[in-house]
Amino acid sequence: MTALLDINDLRVTFNTRYGEVTALDSVSLNVNAGETLGVVGESGCGKSITALATMGLIPSPPGRIAGGSIKLAGEELTGASDARLRALRGADIAMIFQEPMTSLNPVFTVGDQIAEAIMLHQKVSAAQAFKDAIALLDRVGIPSPAERARDYPHQLSGGMRQRVMIAMAVSCRPKVLIADEPTTALDVTVQAQIFDLLNEIQREFGAAIILITHDMGAISEMADRVAVMYAGRVIEQARADDVLDAPQHPYARGLIDCIPALGKGETELREIPGVVPPLHLLGAGCAFADRCAHKFARCESEKPLLADHGHHPAACHAVEEGRI
Repeated sequence: MTALLDINDLRVTFNTRYGEVTALDSVSLNVNAGETLGVVGESGCGKSITALATMGLIPSPPGRIAGGSIKLAGEELTGASDARLRALRGADIAMIFQEPMTSLNPVFTVGDQIAEAIMLHQKVSAAQAFKDAIALLDRVGIPSPAERARDYPHQLSGGMRQRVMIAMAVSCRPKVLIADEPTTALDVTVQAQIFDLLNEIQREFGAAIILITHDMGAISEMADRVAVMYAGRVIEQARADDVLDAPQHPYARGLIDCIPALGKGETELREIPGVVPPLHLLGAGCAFADRCAHKFARCESEKPLLADHGHHPAACHAVEEGRI
């Protein structure tokens, strides 16, 4: 099956005060219609940069796509004109941004903002677009949608603002929907409602979803497949159940161990020691080496490649040599 969205060997760099820094290093991902791909990792691992590059929203300068390919339904997006990317955004590929209050315009009503997105891609009148916006607000579970459509973003709760972002993103039934931390700062009840809503929309529209998160619990609930990212690279990729049940890379194991386990008598939360290293300080070896309990000499000098070492693909010398 040809992937609906196919990212191959994507490389993104930024000019910084430290010189040119590689933010994404040979990232390859794909997702099919009706499938959810989870992209997981700590802040600074490259998840959101991958999404922005896919949407054609890397700020240039200082950033640029330095290599690789991004294909949407077979059409190459890298090197596409701004006009073509604007035509595709919203209609064929859409994104739910991480923080609605910085993504929604505070001086326009939410109904007007959804209607504007509809009018950009569909030949309908302003009056019809506003009616469609109200219908979308109702579809995403906002009570009294006709009244809420005339509210401004600050008048809505965080959960309702996130639903507005989802309504805007799906207003033109895109083929691919990228959800960047869609439940950040929402309580667990609202998180569950947002995930249920995304599942319903996927079943209705047949969209491919890329779910970007740091939460392995969200991955277990939503994803068909998962890609684990660290320091701008994909370090493990497989079916979600395979990664959750038998993680190969020590970093993936650490993420899963950080999930609180109820009823197991544990009194302390586990953590992965250290932090993601600054990209300008990455050396020739494994970026996770300084945080890894399994590192050995080869890890310090040679960058591991994503390869199948008997279970599913992982980029780890210790897994390759059977040390873990």
